[in-house]
Amino acid sequence: MPEPLRWLAIGGGATPEFNQVSIEQDLLLAQEVFGAGGALLFAGGPGSHGVQVEDAEPRGDPLLAALADLFAPRGGRAATYRPTQSSPIAAATRDNAIAAVKQAVAQPGSLLRLYLAGHGERGDPPNQGGLGLWGQTSLRVADLAEVLDAAARPVQVVATSCFSGAFADLVFARGEQAAGPAPTIRCGLFAATAEREASGCDPNPDRAAQEGYALHFLNALRGRDRGGEPLPATQLDLDGDGTISPLEAHARARIAGQGIDVPTTTSERWLYAAAPTRGKSRPPALPEEDAVIAALSAALGLTREGEVAAALEHVLADTSAAYERLDAASGRADEAYRATAAELLARFPVLDDPWHPDFAATLTRHRAEIEALLDTSAAYAGFRAAGEESAAAQAEVAELLARSARLERLLRALRVRILAGRLKGRGGPAWARYEALLACERGQI
Repeated sequence: MPEPLRWLAIGGGATPEFNQVSIEQDLLLAQEVFGAGGALLFAGGPGSHGVQVEDAEPRGDPLLAALADLFAPRGGRAATYRPTQSSPIAAATRDNAIAAVKQAVAQPGSLLRLYLAGHGERGDPPNQGGLGLWGQTSLRVADLAEVLDAAARPVQVVATSCFSGAFADLVFARGEQAAGPAPTIRCGLFAATAEREASGCDPNPDRAAQEGYALHFLNALRGRDRGGEPLPATQLDLDGDGTISPLEAHARARIAGQGIDVPTTTSERWLYAAAPTRGKSRPPALPEEDAVIAALSAALGLTREGEVAAALEHVLADTSAAYERLDAASGRADEAYRATAAELLARFPVLDDPWHPDFAATLTRHRAEIEALLDTSAAYAGFRAAGEESAAAQAEVAELLARSARLERLLRALRVRILAGRLKGRGGPAWARYEALLACERGQI
């Protein structure tokens, strides 16, 4: 009988448009860091030709690009698509993912690391969310919980996508809090809460220009910063045991991340479900939380829960106002689009349909007239101006989300210390499960 897998990595986009090169780069780095004994499922599978790489310079017909941005905007047009550089065993479809996980956990063995990378899907409730996979399929939290409920070995899930904190509900049977604790030990480390987006999924292949949980987490496991430079052991080995655990690498991502990520864990999710809302606190040893609190308190100049919460509330109010400006700019862009479309289609009826048999002939015969109309149209000038306003508002929102993320990371760390102390004070099976989750997250089972 072959040795059971030590790790299984599953990732990629649902279509080439969402299969950015950074996802592949992260999965290749994961393979390097995790070492032998694993398997990879990636996007369209072996030999697939769908990795999106951003163009260094603009390509194509400028007029076609302008019409496309007006009538059918979508991502991926300023990119090329190349074959994968990875060696997956199969495509990362839902069915393949479920089958691979079932096989990996069917026999008893040591801790399996399940690494999930790509685009998250928000769910309501969270167990209806999950990870978008190739062929426009989805690996839902509830689907994975059903498989893991019957697992014969413990599992550690690492997910780097938006809304990946939904997978923290794997701590419960069926992924449902009402069902109680899971029958098997499984834990997880996630790039974002179930409600927040995450940084990453970048078509730019320059790793120095990227930001995301995976860069920090994976590099920390090998003793390096997000750029691959060695770090002093004291910054990573937080308990001084001579090794860097996954939970310590997770702490590094919380400390060093400059993006919008608010990482979380199954142990944190368990605290919010099981810890008393009041009562005596017996602070346990949580070196990872202590490191996050010390680093972010120093960086932000805030130490108390109340002042951190107040600062976060202020930033969230600013973010709400920025979203209002973004919505207003988007509304102006929609209005200007309708006016521009009316002008163009009144004279050239098929310009909004590149699949129409008359489209190519219209573009060839009337190119100069179309270009002149766009150059002189007040409506089109308004459309472009509104687009620039939207881009500026989006940049402002992104900056505020990154600011709020650091505050929320600190606030959550402070609250974890309080809740863990209360749960320890109560003791019993709920505290024992919390300790087991920590051990799992640290890779110590």
